[in-house]
Amino acid sequence: MWRSPRAEIEQLIKRGDLEGLLRRAGEIHGHYCTYLAYGVVAGYTAVRMLGVRSIGMEEVIAIVETNNCFSDGVQVVTGCTFGNNALIYLDLGKTAFTLAKRSGEGVRVALKPDFEDSQHRERSELSDLWERIVARRERVSEEERTRFMKLMEEAAFDVLRRSASEMFLIRRMRVKVPEYAPIYGSVVCSRCGERVMESRAGLRDGKPHCLSCLEAQYPILDGRGIYMGRVEMREAERGEVQ
Repeated sequence: MWRSPRAEIEQLIKRGDLEGLLRRAGEIHGHYCTYLAYGVVAGYTAVRMLGVRSIGMEEVIAIVETNNCFSDGVQVVTGCTFGNNALIYLDLGKTAFTLAKRSGEGVRVALKPDFEDSQHRERSELSDLWERIVARRERVSEEERTRFMKLMEEAAFDVLRRSASEMFLIRRMRVKVPEYAPIYGSVVCSRCGERVMESRAGLRDGKPHCLSCLEAQYPILDGRGIYMGRVEMREAERGEVQ
């Protein structure tokens, strides 16, 4: 009998165990913070409102509008990820996401600015440390870093005690859900010998080449959002890597 790998997460959702869901999200995110907790609560709220479950086959789609910590919480709870083609990224810079069924029925959850501001006021020590450690990348003592991580964890779990309606603007939506992800063929790059998706290859002298070997620009998603560019990489010489 087949058992969903998400069975434990689905049980946490069924029981309304937000702390358990946040712990699962922390496993992939690497730390706890309020924005991860926001993603967990937003994902839980939308899943319960729509009455859906995901087995990673694009039967439900999540549309995230930010690439910050929030999106990791959404992915864990909804089961929609880049890898299973059920996660769509809109580079809008908003702490918000929409969960939609294939029918187009959806729920959009967006963080309220007033609530976000109140958290900064209520947690001034955490805000100050975040500004120094994350925003300005200052060197701090190990004691200060440990204090920062502890305060973030406390704040994240405290968020779970607030109601979703207090934190978010929640609206029913009609969504034009994209078609299922197409299945592309692949070719072997004539220069590097690596297999590449056919739709991401170009021709040079009549032979297929990957975009890297063509030295072409391509879309990149990093902490700045989506932009066109190239990531410079070269094979390490002997003795460079220990």
